[in-house]
Amino acid sequence: MKRTHTCGELGKAHIAKKASLAGWCHSRRDHGGVIFIDLRDRYGITQVVFEPKQKNIFSAAEKLRREDVISVQGTVRARPKGMQNPGLKTGEIEVLVHELDVLTRAETPPIEIDDRVEINEDMRLKYRYLDLRRPKMQHNLAVRHKAAKLTRDYFDSQGFLEIETPMLAKSTPEGARDYLVPSRINPGKFYALPQSPQLFKQLLMVSGCDKYFQIVKCFRDEDLRADRQPEFTQIDVEMSFVEEEDIYPLIEGLVKKIWKEILGISIKTPFPRLSYAEAMEKYGIDKPDMRFGLCLIDVSDIARDSNFDVFRKVVNNGGMVKCINANNCAGFTRKDIEELTHLAGVYEAKGLAWMKVTEKGLESSIVKFFDAKVQKKLLQKTGAKKDDLLLFVADIKHSIVNAALAHLRLELGKRLKLIDHKQYSFAWIIDFPLLEFDETEQRYMALHHPFTSPKDKDIALLEKDPSKVLSKAYDLTVNGIELGGGSIRIHRPDIQRRMFSVLGLSELEAQQKFGFLLEAFKYGAPPHGGIALGMDRLVAILTGNESIREVIAFPKTKAAESLMEEAPSEVNEEQLKELHLKLDMVKLDTRDAVFRQIIDALDREKMEHEVIEHKPVYTSQEAADARGTTLEQGCKALICKLEKGFVQVVVGASMELDFKKLKKELHIQFAELATADDVKKVSGLSIGAVPPFGNLFGLKVYMDKSVLKNKEVAFNAGLHTKSIKMKAGDLLKVTGAKAVDVSG
Repeated sequence: MKRTHTCGELGKAHIAKKASLAGWCHSRRDHGGVIFIDLRDRYGITQVVFEPKQKNIFSAAEKLRREDVISVQGTVRARPKGMQNPGLKTGEIEVLVHELDVLTRAETPPIEIDDRVEINEDMRLKYRYLDLRRPKMQHNLAVRHKAAKLTRDYFDSQGFLEIETPMLAKSTPEGARDYLVPSRINPGKFYALPQSPQLFKQLLMVSGCDKYFQIVKCFRDEDLRADRQPEFTQIDVEMSFVEEEDIYPLIEGLVKKIWKEILGISIKTPFPRLSYAEAMEKYGIDKPDMRFGLCLIDVSDIARDSNFDVFRKVVNNGGMVKCINANNCAGFTRKDIEELTHLAGVYEAKGLAWMKVTEKGLESSIVKFFDAKVQKKLLQKTGAKKDDLLLFVADIKHSIVNAALAHLRLELGKRLKLIDHKQYSFAWIIDFPLLEFDETEQRYMALHHPFTSPKDKDIALLEKDPSKVLSKAYDLTVNGIELGGGSIRIHRPDIQRRMFSVLGLSELEAQQKFGFLLEAFKYGAPPHGGIALGMDRLVAILTGNESIREVIAFPKTKAAESLMEEAPSEVNEEQLKELHLKLDMVKLDTRDAVFRQIIDALDREKMEHEVIEHKPVYTSQEAADARGTTLEQGCKALICKLEKGFVQVVVGASMELDFKKLKKELHIQFAELATADDVKKVSGLSIGAVPPFGNLFGLKVYMDKSVLKNKEVAFNAGLHTKSIKMKAGDLLKVTGAKAVDVSG
């Protein structure tokens, strides 16, 4: 063995004992002729010392550089008085080296192996094997391992069997797109990688395996989402002969155990339960952050009695007016309110009305449309007092009102520092609608999936009034994040067929897609239900990370690419022949390919957009004239070079990027516009043709407020002769951009 101890193990109890350590040279210091090396492994850091009296070893130590891999043997001794490091587990000792073995010489690493250094994410993903050496990343992986072990131990103690289900299965497209795998042995046929083990775990219930679980990899071919991965891991659970009330305590027990064992926190159970209707009414969203108040208040009935036409027309046409009472926010400046208005606009709100509560009563440019009686009702319903600020959104579409105010509420929670980041507020969201009507498809879609059982009392409404049918579905949320979701399943073949029929599937289509499930149900299926928890999201919460990429060893970018091994990649002609495949498409040049990717993404996300073809344009003003838009509606999609890597910053065409603001926003020392060669290398496009879709090129996108203040924006889409016009809010969503203030 190269080591007797790890670099995080030695302490005062080991003083005067021999020890062998191995690891990476984290840092090297030469003090007064004595060389100190901080030796690092995944367990910690130990200071090892080389003294000049051992000439050969000392000479070799002089040549050591960062990330060289070495093993040492020596004697543990106490650090001199005043030289202890309380920040290290091994901070009271050091190892005087007697023997040194240089196992590997390392070149200077392209990224810093230091948690204190901010590193561009693209560089981190390209050199992930180096990024994983950082103590923070080692900690994340260790927490993931412990969470997985605790999960297995818990379900084992509850009598569950861990059963693996196939990775190669039948394609049953009903939801996200499948990843397809061609079969060499069966030419012209394909497997699909599982989006979840849903059908297999239901079949296991038919098989009599009444308690199943699995920590399983799943795959979904999704586009351009801010924090999604094409392959992800979930804790999958299914049980027979159960109802909703059996699921809740089981999962609460798992969460309680994980939080106690990993964080040392006792979670109070049972978790609160909110109906979907209550969550939408109070929070505007089905995954509410309940760590703070500022609940939404429906004032439609009061607004109807006002003389404010905007509100009255909305309510009289079946719309809704809701508000938030922002306590003690009457002092908000015009700039503050403009920023909140822009945020509401991102979620398609047509405006943000406001009223301040003063000693004299309500003050606002719209107060004159509300008589004293209506104002009194408003104050009573909202509970507004002096120095409070009422913020209103009105729209025919209830979904717009809820979405705009839900995100406004979260923003206010952050600005007003109302969120206790040490608190974990769990809740079950229950009684979801079974179906939702898709305006584009003009048919009902399953809100969760087509195997979710309707409430028993609502089965008779399936065909008569599908919109009123509630389901036996439930989601587990924490701090505004959906941790998992599940349902009691349909186990009767007659109800399953009725469900397929309501979804617009003919008997033939249902048989082709799910015939094996319907066949199994003929032979006696027990009532069953389950849940799937997002393992990646669970670990991200436990480690305090916003992005699940931080807790996955080798994640993909937002463009579903692995920068490290450059996947996906082309394959050779021989491999295609073996699979009986022929690439029958015309290979597009980069410009056309980028344009098509944008259009495909917008179509799949069902986002309204207009393609404008025009003469070649090379300036913002030329582009505005050719498109028939204002200069302010244009977007300048700038690729910026940082110390390590690139980012994209999108500013309004009439504005300039303020690099001082950008550096402050990104907490960096250096940023400049990329050269034409750099832009070509990063995107494959010329400077003026780059669209504000940096995520297509693996870049983090920052979108300035000058873009978001517009209802619609326009931009070149990979070509100087084609532009796209679309909603600014949709652009922010589809690119996963972060809204910033970096223009001047």
